[in-house]
Order: sequence, then structure tokens, then C-alpha cells
Amino acid sequence: MIEEIRISDLGVIGQAQMALGPGLTVLTGETGAGKTMVLTALSLLLGGKADPATVRVGATAAAVEGRVHLDGHPDAIARATDAGAELDDDGSLVLLRTVTAAGPDSVGRSRAHLGGRSVPQGVLAEITDALVTVHGQADQLRLRTPAAQREALDEFVGPEHRDRLAAYRVAWTTRAQVDAELTELVERAQDRSREAELLRLGLAEVERIDPQPEEDVALADEAERLTHAEDLRSAASAAHGALAGEDEAGEAPAATLLVDAARRLLDQAGAHDPTLAALATRVAEAGYLLADVATDLAGYLQDLQADPARLEAVQSRRAELATLTRSHGGDVAGVLAWARQAGLRLLELEDDGGRIEALLTRRTELDAEVEALAGEIGAARRAAATRLAESVTAELAGLAMAGARLEVAVEDADEPSVHGADRVELLLVPHAGAPARPLGKGASGGELSRVMLAIEVSLATSGGARAQMPGTFVFDEVDAGVGGKAAVEVGRRLAQLARSAQVLVVTHLAQVAAFADTHLVVTKSTAGGHDVVTESDVRSVAGEDRVRELARMLAGQEDSEAARAHAAELLAQSGVGR
Repeated sequence: MIEEIRISDLGVIGQAQMALGPGLTVLTGETGAGKTMVLTALSLLLGGKADPATVRVGATAAAVEGRVHLDGHPDAIARATDAGAELDDDGSLVLLRTVTAAGPDSVGRSRAHLGGRSVPQGVLAEITDALVTVHGQADQLRLRTPAAQREALDEFVGPEHRDRLAAYRVAWTTRAQVDAELTELVERAQDRSREAELLRLGLAEVERIDPQPEEDVALADEAERLTHAEDLRSAASAAHGALAGEDEAGEAPAATLLVDAARRLLDQAGAHDPTLAALATRVAEAGYLLADVATDLAGYLQDLQADPARLEAVQSRRAELATLTRSHGGDVAGVLAWARQAGLRLLELEDDGGRIEALLTRRTELDAEVEALAGEIGAARRAAATRLAESVTAELAGLAMAGARLEVAVEDADEPSVHGADRVELLLVPHAGAPARPLGKGASGGELSRVMLAIEVSLATSGGARAQMPGTFVFDEVDAGVGGKAAVEVGRRLAQLARSAQVLVVTHLAQVAAFADTHLVVTKSTAGGHDVVTESDVRSVAGEDRVRELARMLAGQEDSEAARAHAAELLAQSGVGR
């Protein structure tokens, strides 16, 4: 249920607050722009698209804030919690949309907040979808479509039917996937055979060369060493001579001897100064390190061999590996990874026969499942069609359409679809003796309004057919094209629907407004005596103010005694009173 809506700088509305109680709330007023902005505000809260052009002239941004109660809607509570929203202690949730105005150097943007947390606007739509059902002129037109008519019947059938429909859609989708895979296997058999042959050739080449992990890196290092063996020998020999005193010229003293001499001098003098003794220790450590390096250089020289045969073998092996890396991955690691994936893919391709057989078996099973579920769905629709037709027809009689009759035809579709194997069509007999005509072709706007309302009342009173009753219904001009007694009956049915849900109605008919539990009026103010609307507001009316508003709606003269008497009479007949 929507508890309240606050609007700031939206269209012609400067600041407005709407308190929406349970039962039936009507919204009336002289200014259509103001009522439109109220509906725009509601659309924003429900996750609708934002238009920067709706920001009030002179304002930098518009804001709409609403508070909704999520009692009885565990899925909505779970989704809000997942989005990080915080519910108030009473279980209510605050929704906020802001829209910035567009300017020469800026593009208007919209932001959405849920329970104090910034969220994508789509999250608002997900949460409010089960809470609020909106019916407007577009929905009346939509009722003409086969899809909307089928959905209305499915909603009426009951929760078990919806579960069966969900299972059918899963089976239908799975069957389509299996069928697509079969088609791909059969139609691309030649391509897959060619792919398998190329994989075999590539894997055979990898197996013949048998690359080892990191082999290309090790061979590159070895080739570099063998290629420059003489340069390496010369450098290592000279360095060893400098360290160990084996200089062929015999002129340069060995580094190890010089360091050892320095150590002895420092040892002798260090007895008189601890600092110098510490330095002597460090020099001794340097001597040990130089001796170790000299020993390692001697071993390196002993192992270093110029081996042209080995160099040729290394270069030949690198050339073999290069043929693989150019084709399958850039280096040996890439080749080995390709070989693993290629092996798995080859197993898959070589098992085409077995896969086709398994898929054919699975498709046969799914065909039987789809056919069985479609039969159950069709039977449930046909059984419910009669009940829905009778219920809506009874409601139409109460909506000043005596003699009118709704027929719900369920026939076999030309081709099954994801929605089942049936074609659902609503037909309206507008009066006794008239032929039944498709709702999409023969119904006027006023008749569509009443049929739509009759369907909603039937769903609301069908003993829990709905999976989850919306907490709020919004009707925009549901009374379009009706008047007189028919308008009174529309108001009566809206009041009946409001016994089980919150109902908000935008109306221009006093006969409908008289049934409201809460009556909101969009007022306007003018500037400078000119008939230019500068600002609209929304206020609640009761008592004499409500009588005046109903009189205005009836005769355009709120001070007319005749109109006021008629308004009071409407209130008395509706059972609301003054």
C-alpha cells in the first residue's frame, strides 16, 4: 500500500503532499496538467522513465518521494533487502526519485533511492511491480490484444495453473535449445568433420615433437651460452686471474692477497680501537666472498666447453618448436594449453553420433512433456473460461451494461508457442440480440473501461486466484466514455474493489468521486489576474469542501444550490455521506 507521496518542482506542481489511506482515493481537479503530474510522479516512483522536461520551469531539479508498506509481499521485501535498502520499524519503505533539469551545458539525469540506498531505477520497478497495478488509457488499448486477453484468463485460473505454465515454458525453452543443437550437429556435419581432421593433424604434430614445459626457455638460454662460449671463457678467465693472482703477466697483485694484507693490518691495530676491529671483521668477510667467487669461476671455466655439435642440435630443436608455436599459441606453454583444449574438442566432435542419438532421445522426452503440459494448460483454460465469462458478465450488468455478455473463447492455436497450444480471445456481446464480436474490434472506449474494471473485480473476488493480490490499483480515467447511471456503477465497483486493496482513481465524474473514502483535489493558482497556471497543489477535501468540489464537477458551478444538492444526494446514495 502507498502511504504518502511528496512532490517537489514537478511540472506545474511546486510543493505537494498526498496522504493516501486504505480504501478508495479519488483525484479530481480543474487542471489536467496537475493531475498528469501526479500520475507522472507515481510513474517515477514505480521505476518509470524520467523526462528532464518535466522539471518545473526555473527549478534545477524535481523530486518525488513515496512511502510504501510491504506487508504480505515477502518477495518485494527480499529484493529490497538484497538491494541494501533499510525498512523502517513499521515495515514501510521510502522510495525517492530525483530528476535534474537539462541545460545548455548539461543533460538532465535521474537518480533513484530505495530505503536510503542509491539503486538503478529498474530496482524500483522490480519491487513495485507486485505492489501496484496501473490501468490507464494505454492499458485499455492493450486489452484489445490477444496477449493481454490470454494473461487475464491465466491470472483467473489460479496459482497451480501458473506453476504449470512455468513448467511448460521451461520444457518449451529446453526443447528449443535441444532442437537448435541437433540442427547444428546435422547441418554442420561437413564443417565439424573438417574441424576434427585439422585437430587430429595438429595433435599428431604436437605428439611427434613432444614439447616439454619451459623447454623453449631453457634451449634459448643454452643456445646463447654455446654461441658465445669463447667470449665467456675469456671474461671468466680474466676475472679469475684478477681475484686469485693467476695473471699471466704477473704484474697485477691478486685481489684476494690485497684484501688479506688489509685484514692483517687492521687486526694488528684493532687491538687499540674497537671501531677499527669491527672494520677488520668486515674486510675478512669480503676476503672470504672473493675466495668463494674465485673458486666458482674456476669451476665455471672447467665446465665451459665450445661444442659446435651440441649447438647445432639445440638450434634444430628450437626450429622444431618454432613450427608449433607459430601455429598453436606463441610459446610452448601456449602449445600445451592448445593441445589440452583440442583434445577435449576432438572427443566432442568424434562423439557426434552418440550426441545426436542422446539429443533425439531427449527431444522425444521433451515433446511428450510439452504436449502433456499443453493439454493440461488448455483444459484448465477452457474450464476457467466459462467461470470468467460468467463473473465478468455479472459485473457488466452492475456497470449499466445489462444485456451485455462477455464470452471467452479458447481454441487450438495454429502453432504451439511458449505460451501454450491455445488461442484465447475475449468477445463482447454489447446488448441482447447482438452478435459476439472480438473485444479488439467491436468495443468502444467506454465499454473497454468497464470490461477492464469488471475483470479486475472478478480477479479480486475469485477466491484467491491471484498468486499475490496487488496492494494498490491505480486507474487513470477508467470512466472515460461513460456517464450517468453507468458512472455510478463504475464508482460502486471501484468501491467494491477497494474493500480488498487500495484503489487510486483519477476521474472527472462526480458519480465516481462520490464513492471515495479519500478525496484529493488538484488546485491551481494564477498570477496577475491572467488565466495562466503558475502552480498547482494537491489537498484533501471533506465536508462542505467536498460537496463544493462535486458540485463543480457536476455543473461547473460549485456555489449552485441545485448542484450542491445533487452532490449531497450522490454522497448519500454512495453511503459515504457528507
